[in-house]
Amino acid sequence: MQMTTADTGASVDLSSACFEREFNDSLVHQAVVAQLAGARRGTRAQKTRSQVSGGGIKPFRQKGTGRARAGTIRSPLWIGGGKVFAARTRDFSQKLNRKMYRAAYASILSELVRQERLKIVSGFAVESGRTRDGVAALGKLGVDGGLVVLDERDEMTERAVRNIPRVQLTTLAAAGPADLVGAESVVMTEAAVRRIEEWLA
Repeated sequence: MQMTTADTGASVDLSSACFEREFNDSLVHQAVVAQLAGARRGTRAQKTRSQVSGGGIKPFRQKGTGRARAGTIRSPLWIGGGKVFAARTRDFSQKLNRKMYRAAYASILSELVRQERLKIVSGFAVESGRTRDGVAALGKLGVDGGLVVLDERDEMTERAVRNIPRVQLTTLAAAGPADLVGAESVVMTEAAVRRIEEWLA
């Protein structure tokens, strides 16, 4: 299939295997969930009564005080005591086969093309690093919000785009299924497209 670049109007040949696939809803959902689950830190941790320091001595005698019997001040019933079902650090990541991930990625790209949400540019760089120049560059492409995917990192372009509302700049290596699905529109450089075709071939 062919598309025209949004900046120069030149025609670009695209691989049918990457940009003309049927949309697989369940597979895309699985890939998106896997990405979001892998981003969770899972570092929450609490202490049980055995892990809280102190409480080695019985706080008061068993009988004669009129109070309920207690063996330690680190009981979950006491302020400062341990938790009954303490949270533990855990890994939320989900395994997704490489073949499934690539198929989901191609399915998302194909759907972006069908919905006319994908814009391919010959190149995208803001050498001045100024936000107003970044806004102007996106304005020429008719984009006021979405995801810009570069082939490689460009510090000055990142500086120019990072303060623009509703616009996110990323590299191809960092752009996951959830990023593409949630973007209002996707601007992708031709070099990034070629790398995608090599990766999904």
